[in-house]
Amino acid sequence: MKSMLGKRALSSFVSLLVLIVLVFFLSRLTGDPAALYLPVDASEEMRQNFREIHGLNDPLLVQFGRYIGDLVHLDFGESLRRARPAIDVVLEAFVWTLWLALITMALVTVAAITVGSIAAFNVGKPFDRFASVLSLIGASAPDFWIAIVGIVIFAVGLGWLPTSGTGSVWHWILPVAVLFIRPFGLILQVVRGSMITALGSPYVKTARAKGVKNRRIIFVHTLRNAMLPVITVIGDQAAALLNGAVVVETIFGFPGVGKLMIDSILQRDFNVILAAIMVTAIAIFIMNILIDIAYALLDPRIRN
Repeated sequence: MKSMLGKRALSSFVSLLVLIVLVFFLSRLTGDPAALYLPVDASEEMRQNFREIHGLNDPLLVQFGRYIGDLVHLDFGESLRRARPAIDVVLEAFVWTLWLALITMALVTVAAITVGSIAAFNVGKPFDRFASVLSLIGASAPDFWIAIVGIVIFAVGLGWLPTSGTGSVWHWILPVAVLFIRPFGLILQVVRGSMITALGSPYVKTARAKGVKNRRIIFVHTLRNAMLPVITVIGDQAAALLNGAVVVETIFGFPGVGKLMIDSILQRDFNVILAAIMVTAIAIFIMNILIDIAYALLDPRIRN
């Protein structure tokens, strides 16, 4: 198990380095920050002074070397827009994204495992057909379309929910509901398929012959053996929420790291872009390691 985790950590570190290089150089293609932060009639001398202060006059390789040197000392640079440490800006936004992802995935996991298990136990019956249709719709519907429809119906039409902000529980309902639908559909499909396979196993037939109750068969005897592929999908969807809530956060004005990245790209706030990418990537790498540990706990063969 230690060897497996070591390999995962090494591959994650290499991936992070590659990501830093790509984002650093690609972000510079968005334009000159001096043209954005200085007045339109600013003189060339003012522009040069701005670039000099922020180290933008040096060749890109020199800027990159300086950035890596600072990064070794956990210095992520300063935000051009906010004149604050970039990492502080990112962590404040990341907390909102993390809460949004945790709440959504907790609801998704409980709902998908429950509905998928019951559907697998009732294959071919009305509940199973309903669950299958529900999962296909959920897995296919694009987030941005659901978000817009939700705003039109529940915020504009009925006036039940606010369209943006985080001031109360009501502000969270639409973002969580929109992010809930797609992973629910995907995880439900995997749970159903995995549970159908597990329910056909000999040990389940033996349990039924002994008169074990259906609830115990599903949630005690079968679910653990069906969880390996489910954990993979749950981990992938959780990572997708951390990395892909950009559209939903932007539509609902949610102050998460996804919206921060979009704003920072438009504002050419290079240090914030890099810090946001790195924090998100590290969170995803940690999540992958936790999934590997969960795998090893569920299947002892993986520990070797």
